[in-house]
Amino acid sequence: VQLVESGGGLVQAGGSLRLSCAAFIAIFSRNVMAWYRQVPGNQRELVATITSDGITNYVGSVKGRFTISRDNAKSTGYLQMNSLKPEDTGIYYCILPGTGWGQGTQVTVSS
Repeated sequence: VQLVESGGGLVQAGGSLRLSCAAFIAIFSRNVMAWYRQVPGNQRELVATITSDGITNYVGSVKGRFTISRDNAKSTGYLQMNSLKPEDTGIYYCILPGTGWGQGTQVTVSS
């Protein structure tokens, strides 16, 4: 197992969650990391990326609400999600170059 996502759950609209991605690979600190989400029946959607030196990028629908970060010393990435909306519901995955998809973590936002 190379990547383990956690932190998902059920939250009301307007609430917050913090997702974690524990990476069991030796080169975490040197690679870009990304968070994707997927709704059943749809393709995975890129949500946010962060480079090895902390440059971030977000899909437009989450800008200003989500914050991607990383702790290279712990080989762990994070996705802080605030002001959650029902359309943020899905399974969230992290990924780095050369890794496969993990099991993901389910986020459900109720209206």
